[in-house]
Formats: sequence, C-alpha cells, structure tokens
Amino acid sequence: MAPLRIATDLRDEECGISAPEDSPTAKKPLRADSSRIPLTRWEAAAAATVFLIFSVGLFCIFLTMPEADYDKILRLPRNLSDLRILKDNLAVYARDYQAKFILGYCSIYIFMQTFMIPGTIFLSLLAGALFGVVKGVILVVLSATSGASSCYFLSKLIGRPLVSWMWPEKLRFFQAEIAKRKEKLLNYMLFLRITPSLPNTFINLASPIVDIPFRIFFLATLVGLVPASYITVKAGLALGDLKSVRDLYDMKTLVVLFLIGFVSIFPTILKRKRTYE
Repeated sequence: MAPLRIATDLRDEECGISAPEDSPTAKKPLRADSSRIPLTRWEAAAAATVFLIFSVGLFCIFLTMPEADYDKILRLPRNLSDLRILKDNLAVYARDYQAKFILGYCSIYIFMQTFMIPGTIFLSLLAGALFGVVKGVILVVLSATSGASSCYFLSKLIGRPLVSWMWPEKLRFFQAEIAKRKEKLLNYMLFLRITPSLPNTFINLASPIVDIPFRIFFLATLVGLVPASYITVKAGLALGDLKSVRDLYDMKTLVVLFLIGFVSIFPTILKRKRTYE
C-alpha cells in the first residue's frame, strides 16, 4: 500500500507524499457543487466555540510565561530555515524556564493537532534539537496523542459532514477495512499509526465516525506514534545537516516502518491462516 502523506506527529500532510489518483485511499477532487462546507449553523457555532476556548486557554498560558523577546520566540516555523533560527533563539529560554517552556510547547502542539494546523513535524524536530532523543520522544508522543484525542472528540461532535465532504471515497474504504477487522482492531490501528498508509489527520477525524472505540484509538496512537516520532526527534539532533523534511522518510525508513507495522498485524494474519486450515 503506497504511503499517502507523511504526517504527525508525525506524518504531516505538507510533506507531500501522495497516493496515485486511482488509489482507493486517494483524496478525490471536490465537485464544483460541493465547494460549500456542509456544516449546519449549530455545528459551525460549536466548532467556533471549541476553537475560542482552546485559543483563550493558550493565550492564558502564555500570559504566565516569563518575559522575553517574544518577537523572536513566538513564531511557528514553516521551513527548516525558520526552524534553525527559532532553535537558536529558544535554546537559552528553554534552559532557564524549562517547566514553563514545556507547558507552552505541549499546549501549542495539542492546539495544532486538535485543529489540524500543519507544522507539527517542525515542532517534533525542535523537540529533538532542544531536549534530546528520550525527553523529546516522550514530549512529542504525549503531545501528539493528546492532540489526536482532542481531534477525535471534536470530530465526534461535528466531524461526520466534514469527512464525508472532504474524503467520501477514502471514508468508505476506511469503514470497509474496519468492518473486516473488528476482532483485531487494535492491531490494525497500530499498523495504520506506525506506517504512512493513511494520513494521521484523516485517522483522527474518521475514527469516531467509523465507530472505533476511544480506548483502542488512544492506545494505538500512544504506541503507534513512537517509531515515527523517534525518527523525527532524532533528526532534530542534526538539524543543521537536514536539507529537506522529505529526507526524514526516505525509502529505507519507509521500509522499516512498514516492517514494524506488519509485525503488529501478524497475529491477525496467522489467525486467519489457521481458520482456513
């Protein structure tokens, strides 16, 4: 199965690895008559309210942060050059106010994951550059899992019309795959999280719609994001040598991720073989 897009937290959609247009999981172009977002007024109001609550909470957190040159550190990196500059500006601040910096970092990561804002892969690289591999992986996995969980519940509230509008074919494919794997759903979700088979953004939004229980979603996310997080965070240690985000997921890395993913679904394959025998 060809990777669609590398997301995030760990395979962000801006990384640009796409499936062929005829793939069952490929995003189909929107029709001219479907340009309007299919949300009712109540759903739009609910989404705006949730966004406002998160925004106010994030603002309150930054009000408690120690004073600094905010024009230098309160920036979301959009490319590796921005990230290198931000890393240099943040290094001293993160060392002097580590606890408050970690709180701010996790808040931004969760906010971006919840509302599907591209760029979390740069935050993952930044975690490696500032905190090292062990602490960086812990921060990224916990933040990404929390953000994905928030996105799950937001989608449970208003996501069905959005996902059906944006990815109708992909949603039908996902629903059919889930229906075939009810008995080993955790293994399948682990496979999806470990490998770049489906974008994490789509998984976060579609999971409550296809009735994946939250406990399975949470556990698969917490465990399944570790391999890709490790790759990204470790790359952050050599940020100066990294030329492109695409370099993070070369063919060798993708093969390793798929091998790890196949380990997670091996019990399902073995059980089916015994059943047929």
